[in-house]
Amino acid sequence: MTREYRQHRFDRPPGATEILLIRHGESRAATADDPFPLVDGHGDPELHADGHAQAQRVGERLKHEPIAAVYVTSLRRTAETAAPLCKHLGLEPIVEPDLREVHLGEWEGGIMRIKAYENDPIYLRVQEEQRWDVIPGAESWDTLNRRVFAALDRIAAKHRDQLVAAVVHGGVIGHILAHATGARPFAFNGADNGSITHIVMMDGRIMVRRFNDASHLR
Repeated sequence: MTREYRQHRFDRPPGATEILLIRHGESRAATADDPFPLVDGHGDPELHADGHAQAQRVGERLKHEPIAAVYVTSLRRTAETAAPLCKHLGLEPIVEPDLREVHLGEWEGGIMRIKAYENDPIYLRVQEEQRWDVIPGAESWDTLNRRVFAALDRIAAKHRDQLVAAVVHGGVIGHILAHATGARPFAFNGADNGSITHIVMMDGRIMVRRFNDASHLR
C-alpha cells in the first residue's frame, strides 16, 4: 500500500506561545490647541467613539477563543480597547509597560499627526530613512527593540502552550513584524485600528501567522 503524505493545518509547536497582537481602537483626534495628556512622556489620548465601537467588535470576534491572558500597555487606549474582550473572558488585563508605543520625543502629545498631515520635512526624513529617532528626542531602533522583545520574552516564558492577547500600538506591531521577517523597519507600519496580528514565539524565534486581520471591522 502506497503511503500518503498529506498537507495539514498549522498546529502550535509544543512549548510555543501564540500571541494575538491587537492594535488599539482609534483614539481621539489631535488638535493644536488640545494636546494629548502625557504619561511618562508618552501621549495618552482616550478612544474616539469609533474606537470604542472597534473595541466591541474585537471582543465579539475573540470571545470564544481559548485566551489565557490579556495584556495591555500603560497607555489608556489599550486598556479601553481590551475592556470588552476582558469582560467576555472574565479576565483582568495585565499591564506590560514595555509594550507601550514608540516614544516620539518632541513630537508627543499629538504633534506627530499634525506634522504628518503637513508633510513636515522631518516627517518626510523619518519615512525615507525609516528611523523614529530622526525626530528630536525620539526613541532609537535599538532602544525600542530591547524593551519590546524583553516584554515579549517575558510573556512567552509565562505562557508556554497557551494563547494570549496583547493590545498594543501600531508602531510596536510594525517593529515586531519587521524584526521577525527581516523586512525594512517600517514595512509593516500602519496596521488598522482594531486589527489582529498573530505571531507564535518559541525559543526566541517568531513565526508570523497573519497580519492586519480586520475582517471583523467591515
